[in-house]
Amino acid sequence: MKSEISEQNLRTEDARGIRTDTATDAFVAHRNLLFTVAYEMLGSAADAEDVLQETWLRWAGVDLDAVRDQRAYLVRITTRQALIRLRTLGRRKESYVGTWLPAPLLTVPDVAEDIELADSVSMAMLLVLETLAPTERAVFVLREVFDVEYEEIAEAVDKSPAAVRQIAHRARTHVAARRPRGIVSRAETQHALDAFQRAAATGDLQGLLDILAPDVVFMGDGGGVKQAVLNPVRGADKVARLLAAGLGKITASSLRPEQVNAYPALVLRLDGAIDTVVAVRIDHGLITGLYAVRNPEKLSHMQRETALRR
Repeated sequence: MKSEISEQNLRTEDARGIRTDTATDAFVAHRNLLFTVAYEMLGSAADAEDVLQETWLRWAGVDLDAVRDQRAYLVRITTRQALIRLRTLGRRKESYVGTWLPAPLLTVPDVAEDIELADSVSMAMLLVLETLAPTERAVFVLREVFDVEYEEIAEAVDKSPAAVRQIAHRARTHVAARRPRGIVSRAETQHALDAFQRAAATGDLQGLLDILAPDVVFMGDGGGVKQAVLNPVRGADKVARLLAAGLGKITASSLRPEQVNAYPALVLRLDGAIDTVVAVRIDHGLITGLYAVRNPEKLSHMQRETALRR
């Protein structure tokens, strides 16, 4: 199921034909938070929407009089559904054509103002989260991003609080060794992107080399539908030559900056339609990662801004 849950749909009737305005009000109030939890766990906007659908169906049947904390209860349902979906998604990735990248989001401006939230939904960070086991990812996201208490996380992942603490420590150590070396400002990202855009639009090989780190990696995701590199390309020289060859014919007007996953990114439009979203990872002023998403199924949330919340 790929349809989104709109407030209008929620305010009609649930699947059993029973009006549930009180449940609806609570769900709508926390919807952006629940989407953010699911998206950070899954890296897929479409799957996050499906998780919200499952969350709503279960929430609509809950006896609200027995719920002490509606936010915590909804987060618990969402986490459990996301864990189920995450394991299914893992099996799908095994047969995915080429490299799997997270689905980009066109985010509202205020997401960038929450530095910790912005960092957690950046393309670079989502790729780090991909290296965690499902339960580790859930625990890390709930604890480090949303500051959920260990006892509540334990209920969501069916572990003891002591086990959750151990998982959280292991996940933090794992992420710390792989995450970007520091939180990068939007200005720094924009500066690097401007230089990249100028060099790419003109096919300036030296200009590209000047802004690429020696160990830069380029990853493309076409999903077997659009042409893309099947394996990561590593090294400044190889990446620069790849970009110069592939982007040299693109006009500057077709490659425009947008706020994607809370950071500036480049969006390539051909004949008015989004063809590619290029996100970057920057360390010490140089581009260390370039992530080009071309799979059309992953670009649906680039048509409108998405609100993310903690």
